[in-house]
Amino acid sequence: MKRPDAILIAGPTASGKSAVALELAEKLDGVIINADSMQVYSDLRIITARPKPEEEARVPHRLYGHVDAAENYSVGRWLIDAQAGLAEAERTGLLPIVVGGTGLYFKALTQGLTAIPSIPSDVRAAIRARLAALGPHALHAELSQRDPGSARRIRPADGVRVVRALEVIAATGRSLSDWHRDGMQPLVHAGTTKIFLNVAREELYRRIDRRFDAMLAAGALEEVRALDARGLEPLLPAMKAHGVPWLRRHLEGEMALAEAAAEAKKDTRHYAKRQATWFRHQLPDWKWVASVDVEPTMREVLQLKR
Repeated sequence: MKRPDAILIAGPTASGKSAVALELAEKLDGVIINADSMQVYSDLRIITARPKPEEEARVPHRLYGHVDAAENYSVGRWLIDAQAGLAEAERTGLLPIVVGGTGLYFKALTQGLTAIPSIPSDVRAAIRARLAALGPHALHAELSQRDPGSARRIRPADGVRVVRALEVIAATGRSLSDWHRDGMQPLVHAGTTKIFLNVAREELYRRIDRRFDAMLAAGALEEVRALDARGLEPLLPAMKAHGVPWLRRHLEGEMALAEAAAEAKKDTRHYAKRQATWFRHQLPDWKWVASVDVEPTMREVLQLKR
């Protein structure tokens, strides 16, 4: 059997993606790279069903819990982080196994990204503080060293555009000139196995309900209580993770825990349905694999590159 260059595993929430990825990583000497937009947040291990510490100890895991909940993480930033993860896998000889349910991440990974990603607020604040302290001419001199093409097009006194160009370099590691020329190219190409785990709807809904009950038993409410205590902006992505808004309403005394849990489960079931529809239309070249148990699914994945 020829080992693929990479394996991409997508699927709706609770479809068993993480379990399949873990078994494959152990069998094929792989590293698991997260492609779930909520599992990146350090504050949300339980409520987002991140791999347990003992699972992370079995094989290398990357891009899990590496972002603070106060940040507005974007697909562009994920693509840059994923690029570093793939480069590390190549250096170490490990098979990259990218797993998650965020369709936009996989679309960017396989088709590239033309739009400049959003700039983290801390990066923007730091560069604007330097503008206030040093003035636009000093920052333009720095830009001339880091992005000569942009510096030639921007007047030294144009602080707004100078700051924008420096922000892009600081946030993405690439110059504004590079982004305007070609954006980011796809990071995976031929030799990539791309599968979508498909679970019968009623079984998937049962899994979602059971998993949310297990999350509550494992301390999800306490996790949301700690997140709520930070007083973060409610519109941040982490504050809108499935289950978080409903549990926050329970903590605020607006509803009973049973009602909050029922609404969270309903929202998650609706989301799972949307995930399948999105992948079917946006990434039609993926192989759909029936997911019932880990072992049969894993055997079918391994057969794809024979």
